Amino acid sequence: MAREERLLSVVAPMYEEEATVEPFLARVRAALEGVPFEVVLVDDGSKDGTAAAMAAAAAADPRVKVVALSRNFGHQPALTAGLEHARGDAVVMLDGDLQDPPELIPTMLERWREGVDVVYAVREQRLGETVFKKTTARWFYRAFRRLTSMDLAVESGDFRLMDRRALDALLSMPERNRFLRGMTVWVGFTQTAVPFVREERSAGVTKYPLRKMLRFSFDAITSFSSAPLQWATFLGFAFSFLAFLGIPLTIIARYTQIYERGVPSTILIILLLGGIQLITVGIIGEYVGRIYDEVKHRPLYVVGRRINLDERDES
Repeated sequence: MAREERLLSVVAPMYEEEATVEPFLARVRAALEGVPFEVVLVDDGSKDGTAAAMAAAAAADPRVKVVALSRNFGHQPALTAGLEHARGDAVVMLDGDLQDPPELIPTMLERWREGVDVVYAVREQRLGETVFKKTTARWFYRAFRRLTSMDLAVESGDFRLMDRRALDALLSMPERNRFLRGMTVWVGFTQTAVPFVREERSAGVTKYPLRKMLRFSFDAITSFSSAPLQWATFLGFAFSFLAFLGIPLTIIARYTQIYERGVPSTILIILLLGGIQLITVGIIGEYVGRIYDEVKHRPLYVVGRRINLDERDES
């Protein structure tokens, strides 16, 4: 069934992207000429002039809405804040650094008008990125698909359009350790892909160094899979089995005098078993930590200021 949008929401979180605010908005306006839209910009606790640039843009154009968080809460909570303030029949989420081209939105909107509930963008090329980052990204997506049995497309990111029904289902999930691109797959509905070329950064620097990427990857896997816990169990059984096998062999070797007693082998065994135990305890601790985060029921983010948003839009 054909759809017609009454309002399209474009949601973009930004963190220290002062030089990108105006070029981003200019490209969105050009791409969506003739389409009724709003842009929800989320300032994730920037320390530069990003907040001032957003406020100036909102003062000049009432279609620009601003949600300024009280501090830096991270990309996924900031993106969630924008989604919760969006009012459109269809909502597009994308990064505000212009690596996700706003010019692709009309193509995504056409798929939505044709009846597709979720339209996600898949990177055909990643310009300006290192071979290491491209390779590790492919590894992550393949590992995620295998461990979770979820059909998350390789090279898909948070750049996607969602119908209001699908978005409401997504926002009903209250978990704190959020992996939104996986959550959009989990909610189901009809989904299709559109290809694009991920552009180089036009300004600023990446806010996702290797440490944050590793943390994000681990959060994603543990949010949708208990496989690491199962691995810890299998390791325990495997080493226990080897230990039981070693008992009679040790006795035989001792009394046939083919084994010379010494400290090095004992130290190596203790270190090996101790390392395995610490790894498994660490994995369990990661899951327990996530349980602890959830049961505290703290808000995912705190809003410090809203611009061009009515009282009824506040949450």
